[in-house]
Amino acid sequence: MHFIPPLDPASSINAETRRLSLDRLSEEPVDVVVIGGGVTGTGVALDAASRGLSVALLERDDLASGTSSKSSKLVHGGLRYLAKGDVGVAWESAVERAHVAGRIAPHLVRPLAQVVPVYRHDRGNGLLAGLGFVAGDILKVAAHTKPGLLPKPRKVGRDRTLSLAPTLDPDGLVGGVVNWDCQLEDDALLTLALARTAAYHGAHVLTRCRISSVNNTGVTFIDGLSGETGSISARWVVNATGVWAGSLDPSLTIQPSRGTHVVVRSAALRGARASLTVAVPQHFGRYVFSLPQSDGTTYLGLTDEVVQGPVPDAVAAPDDDVRWILDIISRPLARPLTMSDVVGTYAGMRPLVLPEGSEEATSDISRKHVVDREDNLITVTGGKLTTYRRMAQDAVDLLTDRPCHTTEIPLVGAGPDPVACDAPDRLRQRYGSEAGTLWTGADGEERRTIVSGYPAHRLEWRFAVEHGLTLTPEDLLDRRTRIGLQPPLRAEAMQAAEQLTAG
Repeated sequence: MHFIPPLDPASSINAETRRLSLDRLSEEPVDVVVIGGGVTGTGVALDAASRGLSVALLERDDLASGTSSKSSKLVHGGLRYLAKGDVGVAWESAVERAHVAGRIAPHLVRPLAQVVPVYRHDRGNGLLAGLGFVAGDILKVAAHTKPGLLPKPRKVGRDRTLSLAPTLDPDGLVGGVVNWDCQLEDDALLTLALARTAAYHGAHVLTRCRISSVNNTGVTFIDGLSGETGSISARWVVNATGVWAGSLDPSLTIQPSRGTHVVVRSAALRGARASLTVAVPQHFGRYVFSLPQSDGTTYLGLTDEVVQGPVPDAVAAPDDDVRWILDIISRPLARPLTMSDVVGTYAGMRPLVLPEGSEEATSDISRKHVVDREDNLITVTGGKLTTYRRMAQDAVDLLTDRPCHTTEIPLVGAGPDPVACDAPDRLRQRYGSEAGTLWTGADGEERRTIVSGYPAHRLEWRFAVEHGLTLTPEDLLDRRTRIGLQPPLRAEAMQAAEQLTAG
């Protein structure tokens, strides 16, 4: 297995590599243009480049600026799909989770305990959850998940349940059921790692390039920085634009579904490191979760609401969604969470592919991905973050007979760290084998935090500009870090972000 050396120049993408790629692509054709810089598009770029195809990826905004930065940050085993009888999607999720956590990006993934409280008046909920967890454990083993990564589900007593979720109402609590799944350090960081690894394998990665037309010979686009129009000649075009895929492939009917998350300080849940899992009444197999993050916040979510009309470029979190999430997660709590506990929100859109004539609720539509081909345009959409690699493989299989190797390709940061040092845990959890090089190469000023009350170091922003194709303040605030989720911190950090991206 080949590990990419820390901060290898071939894996660096920045304003200069963008300029050089634009110049080269104006003269040289490529095999594939990938449209969309989310987790699926970057996955396609890596898969195609690693099979020896020449690749150009174009994203109209920033890497992961759409749905891929607004997930629950889980690489999960598909229990929800199993509960709905969608065994194929559940199996695929379990297999892909094993790949991501085992070889592809183990530095970005860690086990997360999920606790379902059981109360005297509702023991049936615990029984159903336990049965589901056992079925999920069977899938885990069958999918060859790395031994020891995820402990077996088990019943626990009242005291253990309260230690895992200390804000639970103890009155009537008899115990709990604990399951383990995989938590992702950051979905936008995974997307960036895919893009950098694709670049290492020869792909051109371009952001701020909006497609204006697709034809049999390639694409034309508008450079969002210069305003100039450009064109790239290509044999194939892969449409990996997620919820916007229908704009390039009208044969598909995409139903956007809004997934809202609420951000609270972890102290509001007394620093619980386990995910409290609360059943949504009268919705079998549906839950609201608390998801503790490494930055001192906890995400609560999520909703599944139809977005009608034209697909917007961005979607906000409505107050009704926020109140609904707070209401469900507070049902078993001794002190209900209120709007005053909320420090931020975010919402993204799931790209659900509607079967012809379907009238299903969005929560019931299969998360199975779709690959469609029309002449030289291949569209891949649907699915979810966990199965990005399989989606990419299925799309690239239509372009070449060369075998796929992405289950064996570690992303940047996935190898052993060659630098022995006392780099903070945050850096190791986010940058893996590159953490030591980043820390030892930083001076005292760069080792300071960007703003008070948030653990991100200034060196992380320097890294993002030099190696992570960071072109605007919003890239730094909203995707390279999550400072932007909290409005007061966003305002405090904005000037520094503007200065760093000004040149």
